[in-house]
Amino acid sequence: MSRLASGVVLVTAQEASLDPDDPQAPHGEDVGMTATAFMSVSLDPPLVLVSLREGSRMDDLLDEQPRWAVSVLSESQRHIAGRFAMKGRVSDRLLFADIPCVRGEATGAPLVGGALATLECRTERRVPAGDHTLVIGRVLTATLPSPAAGPLAYFKGRYRQLD
Repeated sequence: MSRLASGVVLVTAQEASLDPDDPQAPHGEDVGMTATAFMSVSLDPPLVLVSLREGSRMDDLLDEQPRWAVSVLSESQRHIAGRFAMKGRVSDRLLFADIPCVRGEATGAPLVGGALATLECRTERRVPAGDHTLVIGRVLTATLPSPAAGPLAYFKGRYRQLD
């Protein structure tokens, strides 16, 4: 499968506050994950699919939180893809610290500035598939922050630019 080129996205969601009754408690934490298994499923209704490793933090979060977002990364955002793909990484709060983002109106999730496209989604269905979960989401909003930039691709285990 390393011979199949794919686009690269950052899937994001906002984890709920650990103590919603405490006004002093943090409002929740932004969570992000790089994904290369992402695709359009349907135009009517607008549906997309992302494949998540079963038991991963994002899989667990999207099992509880039905609203999430996707930023389709541009060729200049390789550092973002690498940062959120690291195993054993530091807290996501630190990973988001210097990335320009806006909050999605429909999800509250971070949307990466300079992305080729951003989508906000609501989970319609979760399908177990081997060691992954296929999450099908209905697109709630879609924007094109940087439509003229080139895409970031993943091929043979490396991030690449199209020539």
